[in-house]
Amino acid sequence: MNEQEIVGWLRETDETRLEELWKRADNTRKKNVGDAVHLRGLIEISNHCTRSCGYCGLRAQNTKIERYRMEPDEILECANKAKEFGYGTVVMQSGEDLAIASGWVAALIRRIKEETGLAVTLSLGEREEQELTRWKNAGADRYLLRFETSNRALFDKIHPPLGEKPCDRIALLKQLKHLGFETGSGALIGIPGQSYEDLARDIMLFAELGLDMIGCGPYIPHPETPLASEMETALAGGDETQVPNTELMAYKVIALARLVCPRANIPSTTAIATLNPARGREFGLERGANVVMPNLTPVKYRALYEIYPGKACITETADACAACLRGRIESIGRQVGTGRGDSMNYLLRS
Repeated sequence: MNEQEIVGWLRETDETRLEELWKRADNTRKKNVGDAVHLRGLIEISNHCTRSCGYCGLRAQNTKIERYRMEPDEILECANKAKEFGYGTVVMQSGEDLAIASGWVAALIRRIKEETGLAVTLSLGEREEQELTRWKNAGADRYLLRFETSNRALFDKIHPPLGEKPCDRIALLKQLKHLGFETGSGALIGIPGQSYEDLARDIMLFAELGLDMIGCGPYIPHPETPLASEMETALAGGDETQVPNTELMAYKVIALARLVCPRANIPSTTAIATLNPARGREFGLERGANVVMPNLTPVKYRALYEIYPGKACITETADACAACLRGRIESIGRQVGTGRGDSMNYLLRS
């Protein structure tokens, strides 16, 4: 699809036409990655962050949240729970916490691999090549780094550089791919200042980068960020060029991502479940997604990892989350995946 076609779908409001899009995406998903829904156990290991991103509640300037870092044994306990629940992967995620040393992470990766044999995904932000190489050599399998928006001016506005160091997430994604990581990225949907053409170019960039994993969620404003007030202004002003940060737009992006990257792993995200706790994850799975990410983070930390407010399932235990998601997946006629659930795109490339 070209940019004009994608913009047309993003602006589509006719329910009959949208049902055609959902069906095309679901059929493409079934043909290329099957009916299995792979579970990725999420461990939010630290909410410290050195960055000043305009959209994220973990930003360094937010003094209203209590900061934490999990201990290695706590993280290992979560990883062993993932194995017990039958998950194929653990995802270690944090803010850009530079106090988490590369050697500490490498040792943790080795322990997880030795004790559980699970695939390890990292989502630790922009790190140096030598750190990424060290983690790959320690056994890390995948890396997630969302580029957020392909509009460079908008990116620079919402994601200012750290000191004199420039931010080039596109270059870093290519580097991750070169290092042999299964590579994931994605975009925020409905950032203030994002046009339909911007979002269409984001979707085209998924294909250009040949992503193995694509994670997109609606922008949910956090009151302790600069963008929160801009979102109110953008929506109140009736700007027809502004992409809305709605549940429906999130489903459109999932469906279009599936069509342009048919073999990628695509999650039905927590942000969608936050907007629609009752059926959001299921709708995402029925419109192109094939992954969900149950949260393994201990409940005492979970509410502190507040990228945005009101996040779904923050009081739910890991055991309850595992049982709930299995039931939801089976309710729509799909089955929980077994094994690592590597991206078909990555397997074919490798």
